Amino acid sequence: MSKAHALIIPVTPFQQNCTLLWSEPAMRAAVIDPGGDLDRIEDAIKQSKATVERILLTHGHIDHAAAAAELKERLGVPIEGPHRADQFLLDHLPETGSKYGIAARAVTPDRWLEEGDEVTVGDLTFGVLHCPGHSPGSVVFTNAAQRFAIVGDVLFQGSVGRTDLPGGDHDALIRAIKEKLLPLGDDVAFICGHGPGSTIGNERRSNPFLR
Repeated sequence: MSKAHALIIPVTPFQQNCTLLWSEPAMRAAVIDPGGDLDRIEDAIKQSKATVERILLTHGHIDHAAAAAELKERLGVPIEGPHRADQFLLDHLPETGSKYGIAARAVTPDRWLEEGDEVTVGDLTFGVLHCPGHSPGSVVFTNAAQRFAIVGDVLFQGSVGRTDLPGGDHDALIRAIKEKLLPLGDDVAFICGHGPGSTIGNERRSNPFLR
C-alpha cells in the first residue's frame, strides 16, 4: 500500500506550515500552501527526491498563497484549490502583501475545489471538505486510508482559526469543525497551518473552543 510522507516547511514571518506531501513508492508530491520563502521550499523538494505534480491551497490568505503563482511558473504544475469563495482574497494578494511586507502575486487556480471533490498526490487520493469560517473558501484535505488530514487554519492544537478577517464567520467555523472534521474519527491525525499538529480525538476532548 502507498504511504504518505509529509515535511513541514515554516514560511513567512507568520511561520505558516507549508507542507510538502508525497507518496511512496511513487515519489509524487504536492506543495500545500506555499506562502513564501520559495528557496526553502525548493530545497525541501530536492531533499525529498519527489516530483511535484501540483500545488494545493487550503485558502486564500497571504501567508498560505503569496508564492503560489511564482512556484507554479518555476515547477510548471497546476494550482488546485481553494473553494471559489476565496477568489476575492487571491485577487488582492499583491495589495495585502504590501501591507505585511510580503512579495505576492495574484493567484488564479487551475481548478477550484468543491465539497466532495478529490485531489491526488501520486497514488494517494484526498477528499475535499469545504469548511468556511476562517475564510469563506477554506478547504480541508482528508485521506481515510491513512487516517490523516491537512486542515489549513480551520482547526489547531487547542484552538481554532481566527474569524476577525474579511469573510470570517465564527459560527460557521465551529459548525464546520463539529459537522465535518469531528466525524472523521478520533484517530485521525492532522497538520494545521501554524504550530504543532494534533488528532481529532485530542481536540474533541480538550479544545476549549469545541466544548
